[in-house]
Amino acid sequence: MKPLKADSHLVLLLRVGAFLCLAGWTWVHFYWEGPYGVLLWQESSHALAERMGIDWDEFVGTGANDGLVQRWIGFTSWFYLAATILTVTARKKSYLQMMGLLGGGALLGILAYARFIGAQCQIPMLVEHGGQVLAPVLLVLALRLGARHRVTIAAAMVAMILTFIGHGCYALNLWPMPATFQAMTTEILGVEHETATSLLWWAGILDFVVCVGIFLKVSRRSCALYAAIWGLLTAIARPVAGMSFSLNYWGADQFIHEAVLRAPHYVIPLYLFLVWRRSDELETVSADSKTGTGPDGH
Repeated sequence: MKPLKADSHLVLLLRVGAFLCLAGWTWVHFYWEGPYGVLLWQESSHALAERMGIDWDEFVGTGANDGLVQRWIGFTSWFYLAATILTVTARKKSYLQMMGLLGGGALLGILAYARFIGAQCQIPMLVEHGGQVLAPVLLVLALRLGARHRVTIAAAMVAMILTFIGHGCYALNLWPMPATFQAMTTEILGVEHETATSLLWWAGILDFVVCVGIFLKVSRRSCALYAAIWGLLTAIARPVAGMSFSLNYWGADQFIHEAVLRAPHYVIPLYLFLVWRRSDELETVSADSKTGTGPDGH
């Protein structure tokens, strides 16, 4: 069976999601700094450096980005930039480039683990990064196997579930809710703290509902569409709540990337919605042809 013409649009969608995610994190690494310090500023790291014959001053540097740790973090920025470029250039038979994309996914996995450690090992912090970590992997699967292949679809479902379960656990306060959740809700909607907490609790319930609903054929499209809309709204909530005319560059350098790197949160559910919508349409046409019923009712 030849791929449908619409499949190219699905691949493009996954390409855009992976590109934006990696581009956002590239900005973080170049403009700010990757969150790897929590992994490196440890006694075990120091002990390893000593065994390699590297003294403490050389390991940490003088504060002018001349230490081994700072140089390593700075070098990582270029890997992110390379992975971002590969999301644009990789094609079906570009095996080396697809390996590079998988490497980009591995980098995002290390980053997710660093943030997990930095959040005092809160499980939702690790889980919610699943969509971002899998974004380059999904692109590789779509290129290699096809955008409608069951493995690609299954991986996309896993990515979506991880993202929304992580958010849901925080929203339901199963783990301490990040103050930014309540602050953004209060700032954007203009509601009191208690109201914001209540709204977030209901949003958390819906996060778990869509994770179950995508396994049911009757509800999977609506759940994926809701997840895409909610993922987009929560992504753009960062710059909407944080940017201000009183800040340098209106705060764009501080907040725009927060929305950009969260692109997989809405791109992946949108991809699933489009896949399932087309599948349902084809099944309807097939059923009509078998029964001899056409769009004109004959």
